[in-house]
Amino acid sequence: MSTRIETRRPVHLPSAQVLTQGLLALAGGLALLAILLIGLVIGFNLYYAGQIYPGVSVAGANLSGLRPQEAQALLARQLTYPQEGRIVFQEGEQVWVANPGELGLYMDAQTSAQSAYHIGRQGGLIGRFGGQFRAWFSGVNLPPYLVYDQRVAQAYLDDIALQVELPTVEASISVTGTEVTVHPGQIGRSVDRQGTLAPLESQLRSLTDGMLTVVIEELPPAILDASEQAQIARRILSAPLELTSPEPQEGETATWTFDQESLAEMLTIERVEGESEARYQVGLDSTSMGAFLEGIADNLPRQPASARFIFNDETRQLDVIQPSVTGRALNVEATLQAVNEALVQGGHRAELVFDYTEPQVSDKATAEQLGIHELVSQHRSYFYGSSAGRIQNIETASASFHGLLVPPGATFSMGDTLGDVSLDNGYAEALIIFGNRTIKGVGGGVCQVSTTLFRTAFLGGYPIVERHPHAYRVGYYEQTASGGHDPALAGLDATVFVPVVDFKFTNDTPNWLLMETYVNPDARTLTWKFYSTSEGRTVDWETTGLQNIEDPPEPLYQENPELERGEMRQVDWEASGADVTIFRTVYKDGQVYLEDQYTTHYLPWRAVYEVGPGTKLPKDNDD
Repeated sequence: MSTRIETRRPVHLPSAQVLTQGLLALAGGLALLAILLIGLVIGFNLYYAGQIYPGVSVAGANLSGLRPQEAQALLARQLTYPQEGRIVFQEGEQVWVANPGELGLYMDAQTSAQSAYHIGRQGGLIGRFGGQFRAWFSGVNLPPYLVYDQRVAQAYLDDIALQVELPTVEASISVTGTEVTVHPGQIGRSVDRQGTLAPLESQLRSLTDGMLTVVIEELPPAILDASEQAQIARRILSAPLELTSPEPQEGETATWTFDQESLAEMLTIERVEGESEARYQVGLDSTSMGAFLEGIADNLPRQPASARFIFNDETRQLDVIQPSVTGRALNVEATLQAVNEALVQGGHRAELVFDYTEPQVSDKATAEQLGIHELVSQHRSYFYGSSAGRIQNIETASASFHGLLVPPGATFSMGDTLGDVSLDNGYAEALIIFGNRTIKGVGGGVCQVSTTLFRTAFLGGYPIVERHPHAYRVGYYEQTASGGHDPALAGLDATVFVPVVDFKFTNDTPNWLLMETYVNPDARTLTWKFYSTSEGRTVDWETTGLQNIEDPPEPLYQENPELERGEMRQVDWEASGADVTIFRTVYKDGQVYLEDQYTTHYLPWRAVYEVGPGTKLPKDNDD
């Protein structure tokens, strides 16, 4: 077995002297290279002094080595987009073609050339060399310097707007005579300038042709179509309108007719704003038709009236002598609405609309319901010697109260029920007290009725609210059944002169009060009855009798051309002036319920005679 022995040779490293020499040589080389580079850069910049460095272009136009003025000229020749570019605006089938210059785009060739010239000449030394190297090595393509004036584009778009915009027109209806014309509405069109021009600037700066849509905003009118309302107007004017009153009374106008010409004058077409849209409302003018309705309203109302009864003494029930009346009043607003609704629906007939008021007591009321079970008070007065006119007035006035009901707790006014005492209401002329004279006037004798009512309420124990005596003692009111006179009745009279002087009493019971009046012209009597439910009232009364008596003046003789010569008729009777006081005590179940008194001052009154022309007067005989 053999053994191999490897012998390694020692490595000899360079000496320090050799290393130093190498480094010096390298440094010298680098310095020489730097000098060469600096020289090259300096030479490069000296060569391109006043010129655009290589590799610099604007919008693809190579400007290398050109002076700024030359570059400006080149750019002006080559960059013709503002003049030759095409921007198309389209709206529907309409198009408008404009070059960018017409839309306010301007290319500043001078500024663009200066921008190219400044590449590699801005910043510090290193920045400049870097810019020059980058342009030479990879190229620098600058965008052109563009100026965009949107006002020019706005003006161009305004010209387009003049061709496509439309005003908003609201539909309308006109009436000439009885002819109706409808004018259709129009949807407005407005160019949305901001929306249309929004993409224009970016399109221009891209230096490429393009198409833009003209943005249109539609502006519909509040009312586009009024043909339906116009048709309603035509229907309204197609025939006369007939206005009727339901259930007219005898002698009451039942129908009113308006011809087409009258309807046309009252026709209104009003614009009404709804929640979501506006519309036209066609109908008759509320002012004109309302004025007509107000004019007839006063002749149409009916006051509610309770039924009138008499108490049947045999059946002890109520017999209807006059049915109740439901009150009504014309409702102008509701009638206007009914008329317009009928016309809009094509009808030409409408009814007046009334508000109704039910009476307090209907025909079906019973004695039990009203608390009327018996006679609670009555009085009979006499009117011997009354003229035919006076008797007529007593009958007419008494009839106003026959069968009338007074509600429990109510104060009854004779004047309210009596109403207007006139010839038209059935009254005749008779003697009345006027001032200090007894003269002929309408309604003489009505006080016979008021006096009888006063005594019936007085003797029934009802509170008297208002009572006025006569100016003097009237003989009628002191008459007795035998035809004589009882001075004890003085102070129990009551006069009524509507609307100044009234008589009132209160039904202070919980039951209704039924009044009945009976006139017997032959017997010259007026009987007044109260029916209700007795509360156990009794009445005591006493009089002071006539006091402070004054003799009457001398008789008065008045000539009456209707009388024959020598004929004489007494129309007023003398009466002594006096004072009298009546005291009344009302008991209820034996206890004092009410105490009152009535004091009357009567003036002395002379007798009055009517005589025929030429009649010798009694005083002449005395002479």
